[in-house]
Amino acid sequence: MSNLQPTKGSAKEAAGLRYPTNGKTIYHRPLNRTKTAELSGASFAYLFSEMVNYASKKIVSIQDLEKRLNTAGHPLGLKLLDLLLYREPARTQTRPLTIIQLLHFIKLTLWGHLFGRAADGLEKSSDPATPDEYMIIDNEPLVNRYVSVPRNMDQLNCAAFVAGVVEGVCDGAGFPARVTAHTVRQPGEEEGKEMWPGRTVFLLKFAPEVMEREGFLGKG
Repeated sequence: MSNLQPTKGSAKEAAGLRYPTNGKTIYHRPLNRTKTAELSGASFAYLFSEMVNYASKKIVSIQDLEKRLNTAGHPLGLKLLDLLLYREPARTQTRPLTIIQLLHFIKLTLWGHLFGRAADGLEKSSDPATPDEYMIIDNEPLVNRYVSVPRNMDQLNCAAFVAGVVEGVCDGAGFPARVTAHTVRQPGEEEGKEMWPGRTVFLLKFAPEVMEREGFLGKG
């Protein structure tokens, strides 16, 4: 009887991970593998509403609830940054080096991954006193589409969860910032007749050390 010996190739495969020939690993595959590759809107609405209900227990104020939603989204942003950068081609797998690069990454790549489209706008504060403030605009945030806010909480914006995701991306990229979500009516629109009643502005206020570094990069 002859002895069967493993070949060099099989031993090498057993010693470590095997990578597909096309270079695509499990991190390149979407979690949802249905034909439409989309999450059910009803399922998302139910899960998100349950999260909001859980966060609303024993709150002191609306700001307290928004802070809890922000805190829930922050770790998701940290993980998404690494995942989305890993999915980029090897030659472009570099973290954003400037505020503008980071904001374009959030507006296009992050929004496209989360909501299937880019954000509706990106602006810089025109006030000379606040050069550290930038705004990302979403005319119809998905997280607000199925949310019915009580009258006594009309100032609540559940997109604070998305603000937490954005804040996590900023912190993970080395651009610490405070991100908040605000419902903003466009100039000239009357209450109750807005084209985008849920229009939300995500205000990003970067830390002083970020602006100092940006100044050095600008001089270079």
